[in-house]
Amino acid sequence: MPPPRISRVFGAVNIGSFRISAMIAGLTETGEMLVLGSGHRAAQGIKRGYVTDMAAATFAVRDAVERAEKMANTSVSSVWIGTSGAGLASSVAQVEVDIGGRRIEADDIDHLLVSARDVIQPDGRMVLHAQPAHYTLDGADGVADPKGLHAERLGVDIHVMLADGAPIRNITEAVQNAHLDVEAVVGSPIAAGYACLSAEERELGVALVEFGGEVTNVSVYAAGMLLGLVTIPLGSGDITDAIASAFGIRRFQAERLKCVHGSAIASPSDHREMIPVNAPGEESSGPAARHADDKNRVPRAELVSVITTQLAAWTEEVGKALKGLGFSGQRGQLVVLTGGGAELAGLPDYAQSALGKPVRIGRPQQMKGLAEAHATPGFTTLAGLVLYAAADPIDIRAVGRGFQPVIRYRGFKLVGRLYHAMREYF
Repeated sequence: MPPPRISRVFGAVNIGSFRISAMIAGLTETGEMLVLGSGHRAAQGIKRGYVTDMAAATFAVRDAVERAEKMANTSVSSVWIGTSGAGLASSVAQVEVDIGGRRIEADDIDHLLVSARDVIQPDGRMVLHAQPAHYTLDGADGVADPKGLHAERLGVDIHVMLADGAPIRNITEAVQNAHLDVEAVVGSPIAAGYACLSAEERELGVALVEFGGEVTNVSVYAAGMLLGLVTIPLGSGDITDAIASAFGIRRFQAERLKCVHGSAIASPSDHREMIPVNAPGEESSGPAARHADDKNRVPRAELVSVITTQLAAWTEEVGKALKGLGFSGQRGQLVVLTGGGAELAGLPDYAQSALGKPVRIGRPQQMKGLAEAHATPGFTTLAGLVLYAAADPIDIRAVGRGFQPVIRYRGFKLVGRLYHAMREYF
């Protein structure tokens, strides 16, 4: 059986503080997303989502993309960028226009979206997204497509994501210096939501917590749209640093201890279990860890204690963010953890106990061709970027550009149109 024909190819780069990852995916003629290649490498020149070394960041981006291109056996000239830093903020704007009880046409919707541009107040910040979430007819919400329906008034809720302009320009320039065009910069909460949240979860209400290397984004979805976002300058890298400090070891050793032997849940056997600080073959390298035995092993109980102490501070900040976003009562039920930090053993149980809410781990949805190593929470945003690109959501800033529809009205339709225009503009 011949392989499916690819109708369009998408490239994506997720710029994180811990790793920079790239993916090339194709949309088949049957509408199926097929991952052609993916790759990643350690981040360089990035600190808490901000570019701190342009040359190093550019090199890391180019290297990650080349690894994905090599696996895909194809190249890309443009990419969608994911970012979790740059001071992301989210809000919802509402706008409504008078229809007069008549049938809603396509140009009425376009006029509404153009009118919605005036309600966006960036306050000197950069608008990343300005997308219609859902429409309202005479106050009744949840309308996906109002075209063809009748109403006295037509409204729309616009989701707006803002970011600091200079950091976004730095990220864009780092990618452009790697000889790639930038299709768009996408906030990671938007991309991650595409990858690991179901439409029903977004409708009923869900909190998405992206536990990244140096930044945690807490966002709340309800009624099918992202309602709010809080960025916490804490990540799994802070746990690594705490381990390195507690045992007097290097960061790469601390990261290995956390990933291989770490856990968010203590067990009775932890005090009896001694875990090696060095990897196999490295027993004689480096100084002995603090509190280690003659074989440079430390009690697992001490490692777990350091991890849980850091997690206590982290969950406290997440809880404050959820409360500030109004995620409580009937709307505040499920919390979805994603991001590289969500791969820590025992974290769902720990977070569920600390937050008092059901918690599950968010992974990329099943995508054909996705490597097993990349079907993990740490690559949720990356997978979401290509899904976002394929969905091509409407942005109100692009509505009405490039063409002006010409519609001829005759008879009573002409009189009605003139009456409507007089009421609306005068």
